[in-house]
Amino acid sequence: MQLFPRLRLVPDKTDIPFMKGRHAGLIVSAVLSVLSVILFFYPGLNYGIDFKGGIVIEARAQQAVDFATLRPALAGLGLGQIGLQQFGTPQDVLIRLERQRAETAERCRAKRPPATEDERRQRQRAVSEEEAQQCAVEEVREALGKYQGGAQVRRVEAVGGSVSSELFFNGMLALGLSLVAMLGYIWFRFEWQFGVGAVVTLVLDVTKVVGFYVLTGFQFNLTAIAAILTIMGYSINDKVVVYDRMRENLRKYKSMPLRQLIDLSINETLSRTIGTSMATFLATLPLALFGGEALEEFAVTMLFGIILATSSSIFIAAPILLLLGEDKLRRGQVASASPEPGASTSP
Repeated sequence: MQLFPRLRLVPDKTDIPFMKGRHAGLIVSAVLSVLSVILFFYPGLNYGIDFKGGIVIEARAQQAVDFATLRPALAGLGLGQIGLQQFGTPQDVLIRLERQRAETAERCRAKRPPATEDERRQRQRAVSEEEAQQCAVEEVREALGKYQGGAQVRRVEAVGGSVSSELFFNGMLALGLSLVAMLGYIWFRFEWQFGVGAVVTLVLDVTKVVGFYVLTGFQFNLTAIAAILTIMGYSINDKVVVYDRMRENLRKYKSMPLRQLIDLSINETLSRTIGTSMATFLATLPLALFGGEALEEFAVTMLFGIILATSSSIFIAAPILLLLGEDKLRRGQVASASPEPGASTSP
């Protein structure tokens, strides 16, 4: 005897003609991806320190760091976007500064009048990039010295332009290699039509995630690359489940039209697809709500990616497979055969 009935997001048996909306799904997806590519070039991504260079400062306070008071104290320095992250113990904090320009060094020079002749000569020289970074570190050091009775700077690292460019290249290379690996895996496990459909869908998904980063203004850094790779892995897993059922039904219903077979396969796996996506969504939601700054952007992007991957498996990957395999996956189809059980008879 069950005290509480099982909660079902969708019925066990559905007969939704998804392929009737295949053209609309493909058109909407293509338009969103094109707009995302345009946004990538203008106004562009908000690159983080990993990809555009900057300064990382590790500090330790006398007591647990209160980010609500430390953030405005550092924001008033005029050093641009500042990222704070708990590092190690509650007393440790990681401060990320964007790469400083010459204005920072000139402001420091104006605050400190020269005391010696050598300093006067040095002021006459052009402001160097290194001087701007050193000035920013000194200003942060002074602000930390006044915070909670004095915080100690334990480590300072500067990420140069060449290092950030290399990190960006390696991140893009990781995305490209993952696409190639997934294409090979799907091609080996299924037919080539399945592989092409999955990879094209993944490319469309990735472009939409990039557009999401532009619209939200989230920092695009190595954490963003990790989020995109995670979304790609989740998305391909979702598509493998649907594709596997399609392959089983191709063997089981040898005379069913491919369009009806795809609809049947999606409906048979719909409960599992929605249930898994909802469980993953609910597991990620607390990270977005209570994870703090360190996890908020990653978790919100994951929530968007879960919805995107689930919808693309139904409305993008399946129509692409129908487009590519209508004449190849159903060679020798018997047109006069009676419809199989569970198949839809709608045109």
